[in-house]
Amino acid sequence: MKSDIQAIEKYVKEKFQDEGTGHDWFHIDRVRRLSLYIQEQEGGDRNLIEIAALLHDISDHKFNGGDFEKGGDEARIILQDFNVDQKLIQKAITIINAVSFKGNGVANNMTSLEGKIVQDADRLDAIGAIGIARTFAYGGSVNQPIYNPSIKPSVHNSKEEYQNRTHTINHFYEKLLILEERMHTKTAKSIAEERTSIMREYLKAFYSEWNFKK
Repeated sequence: MKSDIQAIEKYVKEKFQDEGTGHDWFHIDRVRRLSLYIQEQEGGDRNLIEIAALLHDISDHKFNGGDFEKGGDEARIILQDFNVDQKLIQKAITIINAVSFKGNGVANNMTSLEGKIVQDADRLDAIGAIGIARTFAYGGSVNQPIYNPSIKPSVHNSKEEYQNRTHTINHFYEKLLILEERMHTKTAKSIAEERTSIMREYLKAFYSEWNFKK
């Protein structure tokens, strides 16, 4: 299994090396490392967690036309090519298809401990100092304004609504600041508390500069 994981890692690293929206190889590797750290504290199938973390963004809905199931389809092909056990493949696909945030008004359907760990790790990388950088990197890549004070945050009750983003500052309120309360594991909750505090301090400074007066 170790050689299989190394082969998957090599494939993913080559595919995402030059990605520029914040969903690059370094993001994937951070999610993998966070996942394995959480697994050490919380348990779960380490091999399944590592495979799902490496492939969790293999076909992100933001870049494939909004298809939340395509990631699982591509992951199946890759894992079959590397002769991974079929039961492990199916478990990994279930995680990959459920890992993405689909709106602040949409229920989470992640059920397995392994899936919750990978989802927690992916969400941890969306917040804090790196999360701030990634948020603005993605916003710039899709020509999204930084801020428009006349457009307020929305509640997204479907994944279709969630894909209609307005400006980057709204994304903090529509997703990033609520992730702390949606972490599954005790380990992730502890990390998320500090990272959320960093974002709140950033927003305080942002508004102070935006509304600057002599």
